[in-house]
Amino acid sequence: MMNNIEFDELSEFNKDLKHLLKKYRTLKEDLEVVKLDLNDEPGESPPFSFRIDNLGLETCIIKVKKMACKALKGRGVNSGFRLIYAHFPDEQKITFIELYHKNDKENEDKQRILNNFR
Repeated sequence: MMNNIEFDELSEFNKDLKHLLKKYRTLKEDLEVVKLDLNDEPGESPPFSFRIDNLGLETCIIKVKKMACKALKGRGVNSGFRLIYAHFPDEQKITFIELYHKNDKENEDKQRILNNFR
């Protein structure tokens, strides 16, 4: 059954994306593929994605560790990209929070998450 999840993103996420698109031109397409996956399986789904638990938030925050990027040929889902999003199951909604490459930084921006969600 196809859910219809509503997607939105933080303005900081858009900045991340804009910045990364200079180097990885397929990222917008790659994100569309991720959205299709998330429509089927919006919650955590190891080994693809994991819930980030140590935030003290009610909001469900999920980190996608296996995101394919066509610009990184031959890497498949081991592209090194990390996508952080908030999942609101009751509202059938996902908010993209952060997108980064693990070579650029080690972990998600906890402050950004805490500033935007409770």
